Amino acid sequence: MLQTLESTEPVRTSDAHRSAERSPKTIEATLTRTVPREFVHRAAVAEVFLTDIRQLSDEQFTVTAQWPRGHSFYGSLHGRYDPLLIAETIRQVGALLSHTVFDVPLTHKFLLWDLNYTALPEGLVVDAAPADLELAVTCTEIRRRGNRLAGLRYEATIRHAERIIATGGASFTTTSPEAYRRLRAARLEASTGPVVPGTSVPPQLVARTSPFDVVLAPAEQPGRWQLRVNAAHPVLFDHYVDHVPGMVLLEAARQAAHAIGSQGRPLLPVTLDSTFHRYAEFDTPCWVDAEIVDTDASSPDACTVRVTGRQDDEIVFTTTVGLTTLSPTPMQ
Repeated sequence: MLQTLESTEPVRTSDAHRSAERSPKTIEATLTRTVPREFVHRAAVAEVFLTDIRQLSDEQFTVTAQWPRGHSFYGSLHGRYDPLLIAETIRQVGALLSHTVFDVPLTHKFLLWDLNYTALPEGLVVDAAPADLELAVTCTEIRRRGNRLAGLRYEATIRHAERIIATGGASFTTTSPEAYRRLRAARLEASTGPVVPGTSVPPQLVARTSPFDVVLAPAEQPGRWQLRVNAAHPVLFDHYVDHVPGMVLLEAARQAAHAIGSQGRPLLPVTLDSTFHRYAEFDTPCWVDAEIVDTDASSPDACTVRVTGRQDDEIVFTTTVGLTTLSPTPMQ
């Protein structure tokens, strides 16, 4: 039987008054929106995943976020969210904490030293709506220089629909614009200009569909590639920086791990642990080496790959990637 939306009870004056009190400002306070893009070091609002932050104590915070069902670069993999979204979300948390809690000026520079995550594949299935997330964040090491934040290490537990889907963490240091200029001046003045991006490896080799999104170029040695830097990429290079961003190096590690470990299988990078040793520069080749370091005989669909980036015979980054084979989900 079709029901009308009219109430069978008379409207009380107090009810009408309360309804009138729901001003635009009151309604706005209940709506979901992203945090300011400047707080997470992004130029494009579309690349901001965090929506709010709430402080529970001096070291503990609740951060909310949302992942889109589709993304121009971090698209779904085998019907699941790309785990590199976890890495980017964790990176954004550190920037947000710095500016909103620890009052780090927006002009200060950030040096990312390490980042890691562990994902539960069954929790990454793309549903019929964007994933609204809650992150329980704990600052495990807070370093100050005077009354200014100098460095931070933090850990995060990510939940979707009250279910843990990933854990991870990162550490970074901050520096003033003046100190950063002193740190980088000599290297930038000696720069001979960016290396021209080489031809990409076949996109399917690194779980990509377009050469535009491939960050590896072929090299003569098996298990080695040249980092392919395209500063015009709107996601990997969301804004100008004077060195190769950490998220580009993580993508290179993921692609190299897939290239050497897939053997034609679709793989998901369910764990990642990366350390950054020095800046990756634009003007000399950066070589990316990958080797399988562990296979589980009881789980032939999983392997661990160690990826190392080298530039001018010095290690730039080291990353360990854990891969697992997954079957398609019902959403595919």
